[in-house]
Amino acid sequence: MFKTKTLRKAVLISLYGASAVAVTPLTHAQTSAQTDPSMQSVSVIGSRRATSSATDTVVPVDVIPLSKISESGGQFDLAQTLTYISPSFNSTRQTGSDGADLVDSAALRGLGSDQTLVLVNGKRRHTTALVNLFGARNRGNTGTDMNAIPMLAIKDVQVLRDGAAAQYGSDAIAGVLDIGLKKSKGCEAVAGFSEYSRRDGKNYLASAYCGVDIGNGGVLGITGEYLDRGRSNRAEDGNPRTIGDSKTKNQTLYLNGELPTVGTGRLYLTAGAQTRDASSGAWARGGIDSDDIPSRNSAAMYPNGFVPFINATIDDRYATIGHRNQVGEWNMDLSQTYGYNKMIYDISNTLNASIANKDLLAGGKGISPTSFNAGGFSFEQLTTNLDFNRYFDGVMGRGLNVAFGAEYRHENYKIYAGETGSYIDADGVGIGGAAGSQGFPGFQPADQVDANRHNVAAYLDLEADLTDTVKAQGAVRYEKYSDFGSTTTGKLAGSWRVAPTVLLRGSASTGFRAPSLQQMYFSSTFTDFIGGVPTDVVLAPNNSAVTNLAGIPKLKEEKSTSFTLGSTWTPTQAVSVTADLYQIKIKDRIVLSGRFDDSNYPDLASKLATLGVGQAQFFVNSVDTKTKGLDLTASHKATFGADKLTTFLALNVSKTEVTGIHAPASLKGYEDVLLSEKERLYIEQGAPRSKATLGFDYVHSAWETDLKLIYFGPQTLGTYSGTAAGVANQHYDAKASADLSFTYTINKNMKFTFGGNNIFNVHPTAQNPDETDNGFKYESVQFGLNGASYFGRLYVKF
Repeated sequence: MFKTKTLRKAVLISLYGASAVAVTPLTHAQTSAQTDPSMQSVSVIGSRRATSSATDTVVPVDVIPLSKISESGGQFDLAQTLTYISPSFNSTRQTGSDGADLVDSAALRGLGSDQTLVLVNGKRRHTTALVNLFGARNRGNTGTDMNAIPMLAIKDVQVLRDGAAAQYGSDAIAGVLDIGLKKSKGCEAVAGFSEYSRRDGKNYLASAYCGVDIGNGGVLGITGEYLDRGRSNRAEDGNPRTIGDSKTKNQTLYLNGELPTVGTGRLYLTAGAQTRDASSGAWARGGIDSDDIPSRNSAAMYPNGFVPFINATIDDRYATIGHRNQVGEWNMDLSQTYGYNKMIYDISNTLNASIANKDLLAGGKGISPTSFNAGGFSFEQLTTNLDFNRYFDGVMGRGLNVAFGAEYRHENYKIYAGETGSYIDADGVGIGGAAGSQGFPGFQPADQVDANRHNVAAYLDLEADLTDTVKAQGAVRYEKYSDFGSTTTGKLAGSWRVAPTVLLRGSASTGFRAPSLQQMYFSSTFTDFIGGVPTDVVLAPNNSAVTNLAGIPKLKEEKSTSFTLGSTWTPTQAVSVTADLYQIKIKDRIVLSGRFDDSNYPDLASKLATLGVGQAQFFVNSVDTKTKGLDLTASHKATFGADKLTTFLALNVSKTEVTGIHAPASLKGYEDVLLSEKERLYIEQGAPRSKATLGFDYVHSAWETDLKLIYFGPQTLGTYSGTAAGVANQHYDAKASADLSFTYTINKNMKFTFGGNNIFNVHPTAQNPDETDNGFKYESVQFGLNGASYFGRLYVKF
């Protein structure tokens, strides 16, 4: 008979050297000497059992400690760090994609960024105000800005690879990411520098953390970070574009701590703020030898052409205050969480060509202002949670954990109009310059929005140890939204230890994702001249005059069903293997439609013309998808005298297919416009269908060597001309990237790390620039288009 207590310990498997690790539930304890000892009693996401030291969850959970990665890792932000650690996680920096260049979106298992729920210390984190409208990833989605949290503030990231809407609410279709922040005592600091082999994209990092005593037995962790990322440019000689990483400057401050109160009570607090100044190059405008004059340029201002820059100031705020205590035999947790994200655009090195043309017609030189405030948007979220849990020993077998609770959430979304010059058609005749600031036309007064909604939820979560070897879990959740109704979801999961070294586990769940306020109310209008007549091109909000005329129904929730089946095998303390199969079906996915106009739907276009609209697109529930996949991990730890070698393999293989397109009655027969092949491929292959990480960490005396090989599977994306025009889709071959670093421990409080990422300078498969999304031969797919980079870090503990 095996020892249950031993099996309930967390298993720490090295994933990125001896530091970033995955936790495989219900296996023997094996810890790295480099790992933070506090990780051994972590409360794992996916289980609400009162005995938080038991981490034998019945669904796959990865726990990735960030202590050593933040000290010596080659990536300087969280999204890129997780991309090169977790095969289930994807985040690719975009270029030529407007606001998507400035905020890196992230997602699990090849699904959308808004189908992954992000928590901080177990509390819901807000999404960004941005809707991704361009780029090869997460089009039409609103995700969470992972890079708003400094790396040095983070203790670990837990990745729940299972549907969990019944446990945590809307958005948890693909899984849950829980970012755990530090509150340990002591101080540490990191200084880092990196650049690409082309000597651009320079990164400067300065970060410090201090955990100090407060009150009687309390602790407060304070983290400050400054990150300056320089612009990179991979455009060929003679190409005026700026194609590569956007320029960003992040200034971030985070607090995380707790203070004992009465009895066993503890008051806890998390607060963070980041200001980001970011800039990305838009498409170039031609000079006097092009047809961009006078339509998009002025010969008096930019005779050789110009590149507009889309700049933004992004403010992100987050705070949670709560109190945990005991009420009788029950554990109670009451908390209030606040989240806010605001993005205001400033377009520079630009012009409003209609203003320049009006000036020219009036006898001037043809001059326009060169910068404009183009407006922007904000998103605010207030979440109140009340949770109870209690473990009943000996009930339903060996024990039953009961958890229940309620949640109230209020959300607000705003769009702010830009200054008049950013959108106005100044000449008003349609024969000269185009309206609005080139690169990014400003939001118009008609686009302004101030939308609110609220929802209430209640859940019940049961987890029972039926025998020494069998565990069962069940959850049910009810949510009611003020703007589209109510929904109920459920989950069943269980595990069976068939042998001391083998565990079988599985789950079945239903889930949902409410349409975001951003998807419901985003509005963008710019003026184009069709047949010499000024006509609006509109991305119309739901339930507007445009969508009502087009017969677009009110947005509703996406619904999902998820199944997982897996096993873990731990034959020795040095070896661990896990494998999990999964299937996720989503009905009525919300997508951004193609543009409807006179060329593809004349009857609708004639109706839209009565509103002065020449082209229109909108969000609509119209697509069903099915995602099937496999997650596999394997690790081995070996010692050679005083030396240590840790080897880790992690693999994700997934396939998403569009299984149905449900056009509203008014759009029947126009499914190819509603969802073109290009847009379908964004859904199916916006991320590689396979991804693997093979890591080796070798420790010898004061030296440590980390080698990672990251495999990115092939992708296929569509073209603008389309296969109907005889143009083949874009195929990206499988590629592999290698990261290598060396760490020298100077003394117990100081170490220096140097190394390189993508050291063999691998790029995606070259394409026809006329058919790519960013107009360049390399698309922003797989590991990006910048090539090799090199870095150095100095870590000090004091």
